[in-house]
Parts: sequence; C-alpha cells; structure tokens
Amino acid sequence: MDEESSTTDHSSTLDQAILLISSLISLSHSVKVFSPKWQTIRSKFQHLSSNLTAIHNSQSAAQIPSLPPLLDSVLATLHSCDHLAKQCLNLSYSGKLLMQSDLDAVSAKIDAHISTIFDIHAAALLARSDAIVVSRPSAAASMEDVRFYVVDLLSRFRIGSDEMKKQALLAFSEVIREDERYVTVALQLDDFIGFLVKFLDGEIQQEAAKCVCLIAEIESCKSELIGAGVIAPLIRVLELGEEESKKLAATCLLSVTENSENAWSILSHGGITTLLKICSSGGDGGCVELVALACAVLKNLVGVEEIKRFVVEEGGISLFVNLAKCKDEIIKIKSVDLLQTMACNDESVKEMIIEEGGIRALVRVFCPKSALSTKTREMALRGIVNICCSSQNSLHLLVNYGFMDHILYFLRRGEVSVQELSLKTAFWLSGTSEEGRKVMGEAGFMPVLVKLLDSKSVEIREMAAETISSMIVVPKNRKKFVQSDQNLGLVLRMLEVNNAVNKKLLLSILTSLTSSSATARKKIATSGYLKHIEKLAEAQFSDAKKIVRKMSSNRLGTIFNGIWHS
Repeated sequence: MDEESSTTDHSSTLDQAILLISSLISLSHSVKVFSPKWQTIRSKFQHLSSNLTAIHNSQSAAQIPSLPPLLDSVLATLHSCDHLAKQCLNLSYSGKLLMQSDLDAVSAKIDAHISTIFDIHAAALLARSDAIVVSRPSAAASMEDVRFYVVDLLSRFRIGSDEMKKQALLAFSEVIREDERYVTVALQLDDFIGFLVKFLDGEIQQEAAKCVCLIAEIESCKSELIGAGVIAPLIRVLELGEEESKKLAATCLLSVTENSENAWSILSHGGITTLLKICSSGGDGGCVELVALACAVLKNLVGVEEIKRFVVEEGGISLFVNLAKCKDEIIKIKSVDLLQTMACNDESVKEMIIEEGGIRALVRVFCPKSALSTKTREMALRGIVNICCSSQNSLHLLVNYGFMDHILYFLRRGEVSVQELSLKTAFWLSGTSEEGRKVMGEAGFMPVLVKLLDSKSVEIREMAAETISSMIVVPKNRKKFVQSDQNLGLVLRMLEVNNAVNKKLLLSILTSLTSSSATARKKIATSGYLKHIEKLAEAQFSDAKKIVRKMSSNRLGTIFNGIWHS
C-alpha cells in the first residue's frame, strides 16, 4: 500500500512539474527582455519536459530512491523560473547584470536536472523486462511524443546491451525513413550523433551505418555528421567492414562529398587510396555496386585539382580505363563518367586517357553490337566527344576503331535520344577539320543526313542541315551531293514547306552549291522551285538574293555564249 501511495505521489508531482513547465514556456514567449537567454531556457524546458514524461511513463522509475528529492528540487527550480519570468515581464528586476546572472544560474540548474533525470530513466530502462522492445509513436504523434521516443533510444545507446543498442538503431533507421522530425530531435540531444559515429567502429557497425547514411541524405544534417567526426570511421568501414557496411559507408561519403569542402578530410584520412583500392578489384567477388559507388565518390572528389593530381599519380587513369572495359554495365557508366570529369578542361589528362586506350574502350561501349543500354551508349559517346574534342590525332583513331560506321548506324536506326546525340557528334566531326569533313563524305554521311531533313523532329532536321552545310565546303562532298537528284530535290522541297527547316540553313546550302557548281544551277533552274527562291529574295533573305543573282548571271552568260557562237 505504501508503494502504491508513493507511486501516486510521484505521479502527482510529475504532473505538477510538467504542467508548470508548459505554463512557463507560454509565459516566456511574452517576455521581451533578455530574449536570447529566455529562448535558451525555453529549449531546455522542452528537454526537461520530455525527460519527465519518460519518467512518468516508466514502470520502474518510481522505485528509484533518488527520485523524490530530485522532483522537489525540480519544482523549486521551476518556481524560481516563474518568479524571474514575471520580474522580466513587469520590468521589476533591480538590475540587468543581476538578472542576467540569475538567468544563467537557473539555466545551469535545468541542465543538471535534465542530466540526472536522464540517468534515472536509463537505470529504470535496464530494469524493464521488455527493454528490448521499442514502442514506436504513430504517424500523427506530437513533437513531445517524438522527443520522448528519441530520448528513450538515446538511453539505450548509453547503457544498453549490444542487442538493445542494435534494436534501438534499427528502430531509429525505420522512423527517420518516414519522418525527419526524429532526426531534428536527435540533433538537439547531446551525444546522439556522437553515439552513431562511435558505433561505426563496433559490433553494430552495419545498423549504425544505415542510420548515418539516412541522415546524410538530409542536406541540413551533413555538417552535423562532419562535425561529429564521421569521415574517419566511414573510411575504416570501407577498409575493414563487411560488404553491406562498406556500401552504406560509400553511399554516405557520396552524400557528404557533394560539398567539395569535405574532400580534404577524406584525403587526410587516406580515403582516396582506399577508394582506388576498391576500384582495383574491378567488381570481382560480387562487389560491383561497391566499385560503382567508389567511382561516384571519386568523381565528387577529383573536382579538387590537388586530389585529381594525386589520383593521376596513383595510376587512376589506367585503372578507370580498364573499368570501362569490364563486363558490368553500372561500372562502365560510373568509370566513363569519372574519366569525363577528370578530362574536363585538362588536356594532359585527355592525352593520358587516349594513350591508355580509353578511346578504343569507349568506342567498343558505343558499338551497336554491344548488348548495353541506351544510357550507357550515350555516356560513352559524350565521353568520346569530350576527350577527343581537342586532340589532333583522335580522328585517325576514331576512323581506325570503326567509329564512323557506328555513328552512321545510329543515325539510320537508333532510338531518338541516341540518334540526336549521334547527329550532334556528326555535326562536331564536320567542324573538326577539312580532313574530318572528307572522311565523313567518304564514309557515306551525306545521303543519311539528307534523309534526316525530313525527320519528324525539328531539332534533328535543323542539325542535319547545319552538318550538310559544313560538309559541302569540301569540293568532293559538294560534287557527290549534286550528283543525286534526290539530295537537291529534298532541300528545295523543304525550302517551300513552312516551318520544316530554318530557311536560312537551307539557303546557305543552296548558296554554297550554286556558287561553284554549274550542275547545281542547272538542276535548280529546271526544278520549278526558282520562283519560290525569288520570293524569298524579295522577302529580304540575303542568301536567296545571292542565289538569284548567280542564277541570273548564269542565264545571261548562257545567252551571250549562244550569240557569240551563232
């Protein structure tokens, strides 16, 4: 009976304290002086209330002898706070310095109460037979319920067995997937993130890594993880952990390295060497995903010039070129993406990639015969263009590796996205050099490009026209173009169709042809489209005027020539 009476007294005192805290929080919002200090105290009130609620809900806390005097002390502190709040509200305090001192003193007392109550709750937790079971709040739970739950988890982190800690980590990872409020509260509690980081080096490594990985996905929380020293243990997990833990660690590093400021920390802890070692495994032993993640992390890091140079010196270029040759598609994608990033605005790296056989590897990825996805082919094609764009020798390599045939194949039969990218590549090739345009003409690009003038896609039609305009600068290509009635006929027909192709592009092609080809002029004169060109000339299209003048001078010359020989 005495125990029941004692428990009832404790419950009554706890209710009184929790109610008084609620009243003080409301009262503190009305105080207009010493606002920063009252804001700090208000935050501590919330923590104190959560801890008292945890004690209230504990089945065994009431049996702890130190609880009654502690509750009396808490009530005394709360009454002092109430007195100070009313003095500040009425501006009836005797001096600012004295009030500041009083507020600091009461704030320190609240800190002490929070710590002591937490220890009592932790001790009570161990005494529970069902301590391993964590009761999860509902989706509609209040912030107080969330805080109570997270405080309960922290208690388990501090004094629980390994199994209890493991279950607490699993519970935390489940709730933060669905509700960021749990993370918000965890960040407010001293040591919570510190415990997660500490657990990365223990027996419950994988469960801790899951939690850290989920927190790292939240942009505002990354700095908290970095501040808690997460980089070093994550790298140790990469070196010594189980495969699943390694993947989680790499995923976390991928998130935190989105900010290049964190790159130096990874370098200083030997992380670059560890990542390169993972890549050197080449996906053997079932760790394909880990290699892909390592490539992705390195891509984030090589944006720092000094780190890129370190990677190059460690043989990274040869390593990543070899990864681009491996069978697994995800590793191909990530390694090619990494090579492109390293090559960006760096001619020496581009040359190294070419020397290591990188272009050949990329052309093989792009090959129509390879059973790879459109995404992978697009990545390879972008890599080829980016790496070869400034190399004088790259054209010969591309021709030798059959690249021109691959481009033609996808221009004829490729999916729209690959076809568009192939056409952009053809346009790039036509602008590289005179030799490039000659090679394209000999490879048979012209008739394929002409057919694309009739494509459903406006972008494809216009880029085809631009590429043709660039190619016919070469006399041999011009001659081939004019030889086919279909080529010239389609250009003239598209010129008459509204919004088919940019008329300036088509007129540019015709201007080039009429300026140097008598055959082209004759075919245009007999095609029936000359009147439309004259109308365009009247509409102030400058190239149309040039064509009309050329055609007129050609007819006049023919007349004079006939008179001369009559």
